[in-house]
Amino acid sequence: MRAFTGHLPGSPAYRRVIAGLFFAGVATFAQLYSPQAVLPFVGAEFGVEPATAALAVSASTLGLAVAVIPWSVVADRIGRVPAMALGVIAATVMGLLAPLAPALPLLLGARLLEGIALGAVPAIALAYLSEEVAPAHTATAAGSYIAGTTIGGLLGRVVAGPFGDIGLWRGGVFAVAAVCAASAALFVWLTPRARGFTPGRRREVRGPSAAARLAANLSDRRQLALYAQGLLLMGGFVAVYNYLGFHLVEPPYSLPLWVVSSLFLAYLAGTVTSPWAGSLAGRFGRLPVLLGSLGVMGAGVAVTAVPSLIAVLVGLLVLTAGFFAAHAVASGWAPSISAPHARAQAASLYYLGYYGGSSLFGWLLGYAFHGLGWDGVAGGVLAMIAAAAVFALIGLRGRRSPG
Repeated sequence: MRAFTGHLPGSPAYRRVIAGLFFAGVATFAQLYSPQAVLPFVGAEFGVEPATAALAVSASTLGLAVAVIPWSVVADRIGRVPAMALGVIAATVMGLLAPLAPALPLLLGARLLEGIALGAVPAIALAYLSEEVAPAHTATAAGSYIAGTTIGGLLGRVVAGPFGDIGLWRGGVFAVAAVCAASAALFVWLTPRARGFTPGRRREVRGPSAAARLAANLSDRRQLALYAQGLLLMGGFVAVYNYLGFHLVEPPYSLPLWVVSSLFLAYLAGTVTSPWAGSLAGRFGRLPVLLGSLGVMGAGVAVTAVPSLIAVLVGLLVLTAGFFAAHAVASGWAPSISAPHARAQAASLYYLGYYGGSSLFGWLLGYAFHGLGWDGVAGGVLAMIAAAAVFALIGLRGRRSPG
């Protein structure tokens, strides 16, 4: 029997892989960030400061961060697609229950459990792609998957946001969960079974232990540099979106929240740049595209600090475009350069840093906002982007990385 070498673009199976993971991304990322658009109302209802209100987002990203490695082990055991299906279904159930919580601690607990379940998709999706798509096309496929996650993130915010202005932020979060339930069903229906990976429970010869697979990735300087990208870039990106609403509802802008929530349409910039970055990485190598994306992201952050609403909007678009381009390159890079038996762990470690950064800096930069205003947030994010560039130059230079 001819060995499986991966689905090729244009084939029905390739289209089903991309479409299935697109809906998995919607089901995951719409739920993950739906409270972000209504954080000022969460803070007002429970009488807490912005940094505390932002825990409604950080609790779920923290749960996701701690769950990605266990989910990678589950996927090695029962298979990639069954593990992702289990996670998105469990998360959808928790997402429908979370907005019913009558007190902030209960809301945060429900969001934590929701994040743990949501960890299945980012922990596994890119490893699944690297095994199911022909190697020459993995960077492009990863970019397409990241583009799908931007649609999910956008839907979560623009669906929930308008409900806040009419006093129904809970209804908005619930509506997002209903959209995610439909997306989860489409994911389960569309996604083809894995052909490039055999679960451990059916393997005749068992591979290295989970600890050995984690250690192999953690001893690779390239992997560590990529994990640093996730930690720093996602931390800064989420902080911008967490506190932008608080910034723009205050003078001199004094915008209604339904207008502020429409700013999340900037996510569409990431929908465009993610597959584009993947394609460029396949042609020119991943490192030049990653560094260029960091430069774009930094320029966007700097422009948001100009005291003009137009400048803030332009800066947000540029920042978002640069972030998702960088994320598309870095997230697809990690599993592609890992040993085949450790790909799920490589992807999981990247997302551990990614969502760990979201939880930590998405909360911590709230104190910079409280003390220094928007300039404090922008300055902190610029410093994080500069640090990510240094890690990339030190850890990733020296070898051209094909797509």
